[in-house]
Amino acid sequence: MIYHLLVPLSDAIPGTNVFRYLTFRTAWGLITALVLAYVIFPAFIGWMNKKKLEQIIREDGPDSHRASKVGTPTMGGVVILAAVAISTLLWARLDTPTTWMTLFVLLGYGAIGLLDDWKKVMEKSTAGLSGRYKILGQLAIGGAVLIYGHLSGVIEPVLPLPFFKDAAIDFRELWTGAPDMLGWLYPAVALFILVGASNAVNLTDGLDGLAIGPVMTSAATYGVIAYVTGNARFASYLEIAYVPGAGELLVLSMALVGAGLGFLWYNAYPASVFMGDVGSLALGGGLAMLAILTKHEILLALIGGVFVVETVSVMLQVFWFKRTGNRLFAMAPIHHHFEKRGWSEPKIIVRFWIISVILALVALSTLKLR
Repeated sequence: MIYHLLVPLSDAIPGTNVFRYLTFRTAWGLITALVLAYVIFPAFIGWMNKKKLEQIIREDGPDSHRASKVGTPTMGGVVILAAVAISTLLWARLDTPTTWMTLFVLLGYGAIGLLDDWKKVMEKSTAGLSGRYKILGQLAIGGAVLIYGHLSGVIEPVLPLPFFKDAAIDFRELWTGAPDMLGWLYPAVALFILVGASNAVNLTDGLDGLAIGPVMTSAATYGVIAYVTGNARFASYLEIAYVPGAGELLVLSMALVGAGLGFLWYNAYPASVFMGDVGSLALGGGLAMLAILTKHEILLALIGGVFVVETVSVMLQVFWFKRTGNRLFAMAPIHHHFEKRGWSEPKIIVRFWIISVILALVALSTLKLR
């Protein structure tokens, strides 16, 4: 918004030309989101405590959680999403569809999570919204955005392969007899990534600060990728896909980082507030949209490796238990396994953060492996 208001006046008002620069707007987008989250959270936490809208702890969870986390307010994701949305609308260019598409998924998935959280706190139950309805909602919202992107040409039906130069799966070339029809396979693949990432972050959100750390690392990494894919010169030099308008996703990515830092101030162990499903489902979907719109979808499995491991641990636990009647891990997701093995909560959190940073650095290094 600020870009559209002040840049046209740059000839008349000295100094306003600075708002042309993406890096300047990104820095202030991060600061704005950080300040908004930091300032709003105390009032939000106070109101949630007054209304006794607190996290419902699972009976089958670790014993320490029932002792230390009962009574902690939830749904902090509402403040995170508000800070990200306001900051993005203020500092990003609003004539780029990539920004609107990502915001739509963020807020749409957040609405699904909010319904789930609200049902839990009102009914004092961990059941929440039926898993079937959550998945259907994610498919509907994500599908609508991806279909729009496919029809408008914003999203090319091409799946680039990391590590290799000029290697990609072009769905239109899989069958030359009907290229337009097979092109629709890409939105289906992208939708799988979108829903999978959203639920993977949701599974990871089980310890104080555990999910938000890798989310911020992943968002910052995709911010860098958005910057280079949205710049024709950098994209050509790195021999990666050039995506017009993707550069503006840098503002949104770093707004996620800023809002995440503001949230972490209150979510750090011992947490004063949890993000809830309204936060985890939305942030996972937002990361997936950044991956899809920057044409680095497969790299999300590396950048978000922590989320992948958490999800796979649950799948393996279910499979192994059904097959043998025994548990593969002491408890799943895997962060609970380490709790059961005697690791302290802060140790698990920090070590998972370290792993996330390492994976992000490895992922960025692949930009030169072409």
